[in-house]
Amino acid sequence: MEVPPKGGFSFDLCRRNEMIAGKGLKPPSFLKTGTTIVGLVFQDGIVLGADTRATEGPIVADKNCEKIHYMAPNIYCCGAGTAADTEAVTDMVSSQLQLHRYATGRESRVVTALTLLKTHLFSYQGYVSAALVLGGVDVTGPHLHTIYPHGSTDTLPFATMGSGSLAAMAVFESKYREGLTRDEGISLVSEAICSGIFNDLGSGSNVDVCVITKELPIAESRTYISSKGYSFVKGQTEVLSTKITPLKLKVAEVEVDVMEE
Repeated sequence: MEVPPKGGFSFDLCRRNEMIAGKGLKPPSFLKTGTTIVGLVFQDGIVLGADTRATEGPIVADKNCEKIHYMAPNIYCCGAGTAADTEAVTDMVSSQLQLHRYATGRESRVVTALTLLKTHLFSYQGYVSAALVLGGVDVTGPHLHTIYPHGSTDTLPFATMGSGSLAAMAVFESKYREGLTRDEGISLVSEAICSGIFNDLGSGSNVDVCVITKELPIAESRTYISSKGYSFVKGQTEVLSTKITPLKLKVAEVEVDVMEE
């Protein structure tokens, strides 16, 4: 069983990227997805988390969007990017995994879902805007992967994606440790999503959590943490001037002829 690397990320390719940029190749721009999705490995399985805000430019289109997608009985996937793309890609791969289970009579493996997803996204070269955090538990243990829109992947003990990913990663980098219990994993994932919600305008509303262990069924919680809305005490914002304009309403007089039979 391949054990995920301990803590943090590898920066071995920074010098290579600097050399490539020096030769005139412009590095790819960051993808703004308007989402915070996270996942981590705990001692018994995987915890996935996501916010529930869907945006359309500056407009909040949906306050309760479901971003944790079913892939297989033992595999779930968080999606960031274009909502239609994440739904279509995860639904397609989920159906392929179902057919594979029918043909083999065995439980789906996480690496199978990973291969199908990254192959599909790579073939579209990033034009399918789906950034995914894939997590599941199979016969080889718990696995957590990130899949970028261009098809590149990472295997990590904890991962974040979306426009709120930096705020969420700050929480993971400072508080994650190996051997977390189930409750500690859920608490840390919730804190990371809340960090994304409070520090990123594209993320908001509620916190969804999904816990995947070897013992099925999967514990999926919609609105694990519910937003209480915004409450501002009067006087928080300074009033520079006040002008009251009285309104005069004119009621039109209408004559109505009543006919009696």
